[in-house]
Amino acid sequence: MPAALVASPDRQVAIDDIRFRTLLGEEAWAQLPEAVRRRFSKRLAPGQTIIYAGEVEATSLSWAGRLLSFLARAVGAPLPLTSGATGPALVIVSEDERLGGQCWLRIYNRPGRFPQAIHSAKRFRGPTGLEEYVGRGIGMELRVTVEGEALVFRSARYFLALGDRRLPIPRLFSPGQMTIEHRDLGAGSFAFSLELTNAVFGRLVWQLARFRDA
Repeated sequence: MPAALVASPDRQVAIDDIRFRTLLGEEAWAQLPEAVRRRFSKRLAPGQTIIYAGEVEATSLSWAGRLLSFLARAVGAPLPLTSGATGPALVIVSEDERLGGQCWLRIYNRPGRFPQAIHSAKRFRGPTGLEEYVGRGIGMELRVTVEGEALVFRSARYFLALGDRRLPIPRLFSPGQMTIEHRDLGAGSFAFSLELTNAVFGRLVWQLARFRDA
């Protein structure tokens, strides 16, 4: 996700990151709205951050989704914890070469509780060219496509990293198909949706949020 407040006291954000463009290819990249291309072309220098402010409009977890979300706390709680939660949200993006790509911090309001903070890193590596790492050795390879002018990320395979070794997690033990969509809404705003679907238990998690550029 990408652009609202830029914390860079002595530098401007350079619009020169071609990593997502390279993953998609020129034909698919050209199908994206200009605003989406701009957001996903910002390369941050060390020490720079971009902050997107917005609101979570809907969060839904099935009983199996709530159980999975609870168990996933052991690897940093990468999934929404509270079904029905709505309210203010922040996404903070930075660049970290040691992690191999972009660091994302998502902060979600939870009524009557402290906000939930979710950390992950988008790393430009692996068989698909992109993976999301959530910590404790757990990550997922992502395939990136353009569908109906939206940028869509889908899980291809989950893995466990042990030092330099990457062990694929069998599909039987994986949580299911993760689909993340970034869709431009015009006027400097965009929608972010997350859906996790399991072949046996159906839809486990669904969340919809709206963010805006500065």
